[in-house]
Amino acid sequence: MHKLIFVMMFLLLNFSIQSQTQAKSYGFSIDLIHLDSTLSPFYNISFTPSEVLRKAAIRSQNRINQFRDLYMNFNEEKIESVIIPNGGDFLMKIYVGSPPVEVLAVADTGSDLIWIQCAPCDQCYQQDAPLFDPSKSSTYKELSCTTELCQALPRQRCGNTQECEYFYSYGDGSYTLGNLSSETLSLDSSNGQQVSFPSSAFGCGHRNNGTFNRRTAGLVGLGGGPLSLISQLGDQIEHKFSYCLLPRSANTNSKLRFGEDATISRAGVVSTPLISKYPPTLYFLTLESISIGGKIAQAPPSQGNIVIDSGTTLTYLQSDLYNQLEANVIEAIGMSPVPDPSGTFDLCFQAESVKTDFPEMVFHFTGADLHLPPDNTFFKFDDLFCMLIVPSDQISIFGNFAQTNFQVEYDLQQKKVSFAPTDCTTST
Repeated sequence: MHKLIFVMMFLLLNFSIQSQTQAKSYGFSIDLIHLDSTLSPFYNISFTPSEVLRKAAIRSQNRINQFRDLYMNFNEEKIESVIIPNGGDFLMKIYVGSPPVEVLAVADTGSDLIWIQCAPCDQCYQQDAPLFDPSKSSTYKELSCTTELCQALPRQRCGNTQECEYFYSYGDGSYTLGNLSSETLSLDSSNGQQVSFPSSAFGCGHRNNGTFNRRTAGLVGLGGGPLSLISQLGDQIEHKFSYCLLPRSANTNSKLRFGEDATISRAGVVSTPLISKYPPTLYFLTLESISIGGKIAQAPPSQGNIVIDSGTTLTYLQSDLYNQLEANVIEAIGMSPVPDPSGTFDLCFQAESVKTDFPEMVFHFTGADLHLPPDNTFFKFDDLFCMLIVPSDQISIFGNFAQTNFQVEYDLQQKKVSFAPTDCTTST
């Protein structure tokens, strides 16, 4: 009997050790819901595709203004917020606490902190779903102001019992204030299983107001800083994530992949170095030039001169580079441009006059030539054919429309970003 008990205990212990070892690394994927897709709570059936994209362009302009302020403030060594409120184009579902509470949040590669509205709420914006109540979760715990994660906050202070209190404010007057806490966060994997990550740091916001939307309860930061979901999962996802962004016409969701599921294994992959710069939140690449129709527009010779961002619809180029590209595009098309009456886009042509054999555009990143078909760089607005690339006075951004139908992998350990042309509607 004693031998039997010993054997059973040994087997249970061995199984437990194996389970813990296997749990150290995850490979899984989740849905990314585009704000304007038919599966989004923001979907408005009355909007035409042209109206949807023009609204997205306005979101892009608001977002680049926030990026510009963030970039300049870091360069000037000022401490400012690193969150862009409701700035991303994608949503994701997460589950917070034990028992888990479903939360719909903005997924944002341009910010770090994970935060949601919490009860009791001194002052919160109205949201459709109930507030998360930490008193009903058995795994909720406030973090001390002496922890490294608390010290990583741009603005923080110690409460009466040494709890970490954060405060983020924004240029448009929006803000969130609360306690940095630890909690079990769970994600629905595309294979039907839920993956949980205990003791994840997040902001439990008790005062939040401004331009936040009632359909979302917070934000999931996917940036490069220590507080982001990507950085916190770290070794568990092999410091890798990737996405495959669908065309706007698709009726399914894009995929966000983690760990071994994020690795690109198909042919045609090209990779470029990920450049470490401040702010560490943003992902910087080096764009060397852009070519179209045999003409080359030369980028400024500096490392990390463009941010890659899944939450910005349009692509923004610093004015000198944009002006070169615009001249080359006009020559390649062989037509005179016409003004966009809305003033949204800088370069448009009469749609019926544009040739069907429109040339592709090639973004030459360091070590990676990315061939973009016209569907990634132009869009037909009623009787206009407009370029989805616009000039910027401060910072360049490689936006999500240009990334459509590419699997884009971020390997933070190897410090590289990889691209592979993919039909994202059939990618599983």
